[in-house]
Amino acid sequence: MPYVITSGCLDIMDRNCMDQCPVDAIYAGQRMAYIHPDECIDCGACVPACPQSAIFLADHVPDEERQFVEINSDVFASGVMQTPEGPNPDHPTVAHK
Repeated sequence: MPYVITSGCLDIMDRNCMDQCPVDAIYAGQRMAYIHPDECIDCGACVPACPQSAIFLADHVPDEERQFVEINSDVFASGVMQTPEGPNPDHPTVAHK
């Protein structure tokens, strides 16, 4: 069960979570960070590192933030976030909020 970053990260993107992830599964977009669901090992190291409390297990994302489960999945399914060095625009829903 991967972790998901929600709206608390929008336009804040502290990046502490990225530093704590032991497998580098967190990628930075222009407005927020995203966790790659296939790379996340579900260790939870990112959760206490987030000062915005914006990271949840996918099954525990609050109802009002559920859209971020799909947004996170879509970003990686579409190939938008290829590598840390590659293109990294945000999901269209996030880019236009």
